[in-house]
Amino acid sequence: MNTTDTITHTPYLQQLAQDMVFIKGDTFSMGSEAYRSEKPIHKVTVPDFHLCKYPVTQGLWNSVMGKENNHSKFQGSNRPVERVSWNDTQVFLEKLNQHPGVKGVKYRLPSEAEWEYAARGGKPSPSGAGGQSGAYAGGNKLKEVGWYDTNSHGETKPVGMKLPNELGLYDMSGNVWEWCADVWHENYDHAPADGSAWLTGGEQGRRVVRGGSWDFVDYDCRVSDRYIDITDNQYYVIGFRLAG
Repeated sequence: MNTTDTITHTPYLQQLAQDMVFIKGDTFSMGSEAYRSEKPIHKVTVPDFHLCKYPVTQGLWNSVMGKENNHSKFQGSNRPVERVSWNDTQVFLEKLNQHPGVKGVKYRLPSEAEWEYAARGGKPSPSGAGGQSGAYAGGNKLKEVGWYDTNSHGETKPVGMKLPNELGLYDMSGNVWEWCADVWHENYDHAPADGSAWLTGGEQGRRVVRGGSWDFVDYDCRVSDRYIDITDNQYYVIGFRLAG
């Protein structure tokens, strides 16, 4: 069975279209004073965009890539796919966007600015220390909105089991780190102010991941926290989320 047939005969592609949340753009304060990598706090104007309410699940991944290419440590169709490299996400996106059932949208990874803006609830953050909703995506009590080392029982969880943030986005704090489009830079000096991915300069073999994971401490799940990995690394704490 080829990839196109697999997608056509499963509900995942149709569900993906339904799960894309429209996010109204605005200007917000990105970053924090917590670490050098999160400085300086700077104004970014993010245009309107769409973001999926969940990380990519293994069910969707299997539909596009084939179950034999699902190397997730924690198997389950409604769990987030992990052990996917940044390079793997690009293959997934190419196959997904070539499908005749995908019309009117080009799926992609979010920029780091889009990701943080959405995690903060799509609202300006005057202090930059956390989202309008709190330090995490959806509030100040991580146990209510995310899976991290204290409550995850040492594994990923099916998506959507915790409370969403104000935009209806789930699992943006904890569960799995999420790849962004941006090349890694050690801080925000000279970062784009228009919400676009930062693709020039920096460490071209490394990309940004955001959001924390089931195996990391609460502080790593903050909306402003940044992490890094090499583009071909498949790590069981990293997945991704689709923008459009």
